[in-house]
Amino acid sequence: MTAPADASAAAATVLQIRGAALHRPQGRGDRELWSGLDLDVRPGEFIAVLGPSGSGKTTLLRSILGLQDLSAGEIRVAGVPATRGNPRIGYIPQQRPYPPDTAMRARDVIALGLQGRRFGLPVPRRGDRERVDEMLAEVGAAHYGDRRVGALSGGEQQRLRVGQALMDRPALLLCDEPLSNLDLANQQGVTEIIDRQRRAHGAAVLFVTHDINPILGRVDRILYIAGGRFMLGTPDEVLQTRVLTDLYGAPVFVLRAGDRLIVVGVPDVEPHHDHDHEGAA
Repeated sequence: MTAPADASAAAATVLQIRGAALHRPQGRGDRELWSGLDLDVRPGEFIAVLGPSGSGKTTLLRSILGLQDLSAGEIRVAGVPATRGNPRIGYIPQQRPYPPDTAMRARDVIALGLQGRRFGLPVPRRGDRERVDEMLAEVGAAHYGDRRVGALSGGEQQRLRVGQALMDRPALLLCDEPLSNLDLANQQGVTEIIDRQRRAHGAAVLFVTHDINPILGRVDRILYIAGGRFMLGTPDEVLQTRVLTDLYGAPVFVLRAGDRLIVVGVPDVEPHHDHDHEGAA
């Protein structure tokens, strides 16, 4: 018997979002961040999530991680409902420096990607050290694997966070502004690591960013969220003056300078506490 079409579609997706809506309390009522969101993400697909501060981009990632309940709809990861601690998901946060006195070594940060999911005290298993050494090499950190993480630069620390997120070879990689506060060289380095891993292992990538330029050449589709509305399509479909003007309901201009894009005229969006700190692309 032939499998139903919807079952086949689900099997071909890593992330499936249906009718998703999220409201946040505001004053005596609710503020709608977005609603009616449908999204299928295929293995190996790279999707950038853009929009102004307060539009709900980070909150979307939290919902996929099972940390934020939706107001409506559902999210499924690898065919099962979104829940906390899903080992099929890797998560890369914004770059925030470790305190200078942090005693952990670089390899200890990487190892948390394996040991952090185990109950009780982390007990190394056979093959763990080899796996950590392999990941240190993959993220370009082998030469400082035994150094204290607090003594490393921001870019070096962020490479370790990427390695930690990749240790379980996740099917879905959620990136929450992983390039923030990094210089251009480290932005390129971190982006290359993420792109190389998704090509080699077929991980889908959902990449929240305030600047599309460092990842533009790698992006398959863009989800642009603004003012309770959203637009989903290829970069050429979404990043147009006409499209963004309609999305915001106000004049917005997309300018091209060589291989870079500049979006200007984005209206302010009333901020709220959903951990979204980024500006427009």
